[in-house]
Amino acid sequence: MASSLVSPLYVLYQEAFGFSELTLTLVYATYVAGNLCGLVFLGRLSDEIGRRPIALIAVALAAASAVLFLFAESTAWLFSARALGGLSVATASGATTAWLVELLGGDRRRATLIATVANFTGIGIGPIAGGLLAQYAPWPLRLPFVAYAAALAPLAWAVARTPETVVRRAPIVRGVFKPRLGVPRGLLVDFIAPAATAFAVFALGGFYLALAPSLLKEDLRISSHLVSGSVIGELFVVSVIGMLATRKVDSDKGMIAALALVVPSVALLTSAQALGSLALLLAGSACAGLCVAIGYRASLELINAIAPADRRAEVASSYFIAVFAGNSLPVIGVGALATFWDPLAATIAFAATLTAFAALALVLTIRRGKLKTRRQPAGRLS
Repeated sequence: MASSLVSPLYVLYQEAFGFSELTLTLVYATYVAGNLCGLVFLGRLSDEIGRRPIALIAVALAAASAVLFLFAESTAWLFSARALGGLSVATASGATTAWLVELLGGDRRRATLIATVANFTGIGIGPIAGGLLAQYAPWPLRLPFVAYAAALAPLAWAVARTPETVVRRAPIVRGVFKPRLGVPRGLLVDFIAPAATAFAVFALGGFYLALAPSLLKEDLRISSHLVSGSVIGELFVVSVIGMLATRKVDSDKGMIAALALVVPSVALLTSAQALGSLALLLAGSACAGLCVAIGYRASLELINAIAPADRRAEVASSYFIAVFAGNSLPVIGVGALATFWDPLAATIAFAATLTAFAALALVLTIRRGKLKTRRQPAGRLS
């Protein structure tokens, strides 16, 4: 929820602090800097000292991010708040993904479904709540973060009462914080396809999270914060429904379906912007939601399946680098093109690039499936 609460508020921050579309995308993408720091330095730490302490650190970082947004007086505050928010989410991601698998007795498919549904429910609620408060409540740039910070208190209490699953506790020594992420050499081929799929589908979600409010205001002439939050929220509500509806679909087939859905998703998005059509934008948001849902659930399920128990958080954190990079980095290019060229041309360039990358990811996924078929007689897990 922390990653999306601010999405419908970006246009208000633009008005308050007077920054450009490029700066907006840089503020949004600063999130990935926090993500990378959290994953590289803390991604494997829960494998060493336990899941619960890392989750509590993540909650504390989320609270600090909310405080910075609450008292923001310039663009610099937004950069700092987004970086802390990214650090919080990254710190939690690998640890809690591994924690769920262990709490559910190794049921990786069920753990994946719970993790992805919970994640996308939070991301979907965030922009709707932020847009609703910004549209109808006082203090639109303050009240959303007061409400969010208040929600973190019972969350911290719940985390503190959740059973720890890492029995072996190493002392916190300097080597534990040494930057290290990785995938066992024998799993690299299986890892690349889901990581590429995650990058592709989250690039699509990142466009909506960062730029949908600006697109609505500038191209569709709709300035309602509730509408902009709802368009983003729709994507993730559809995602949750899509995850539940396709939960029994095989990982490889799910990734192939998600990558195929990239094409109609970007076609509807560019058409909506070119024609100024809210109906097409809503259709594109729904199609993108299904694309992200299937791609995320299927790729994370595969990652959970291949990760060895003693490196579960480390492998999951390596996967989340692809997730967060896809979610944040492509929108910087869109913002730069929109600032120095033309917003519609920037969206078309994004659509073409993402389609090409999705095609590459599709080839990798099909290749992985063929290799899996060849390995099955040997009895290896895939």
